[in-house]
Amino acid sequence: MTLATLSALSEPTRFNIVELLRDYGALTVSEIAEKLGLRLPQASKHLHVLAKADLVNVQIDANRRIYSLCPTPLIEINDWLETFTQIKEEQYNRFDELLKKAQENTNITDND
Repeated sequence: MTLATLSALSEPTRFNIVELLRDYGALTVSEIAEKLGLRLPQASKHLHVLAKADLVNVQIDANRRIYSLCPTPLIEINDWLETFTQIKEEQYNRFDELLKKAQENTNITDND
């Protein structure tokens, strides 16, 4: 995962483009602009940034550019975020063990 990936996704319009490509698959610049209510130059500018960050692939078909998602950077982000989930799960498991020990200690002293 690179800073360029996160930076590209931090802009709301580019994030929306990524979600659009996720939901619809490959789209032309015109289709993306139309679906998001953008002018063609705006859409092209955002797609250029996404392509530079390797978040989208571009296929040229005559005078059309067709964009699709490149999953690798998104998988890398997901893997990175998973590390935080694992840390949280480990913390919850340790907390659960402490609670069980505290309950066991309470049960022992109550029975005495």
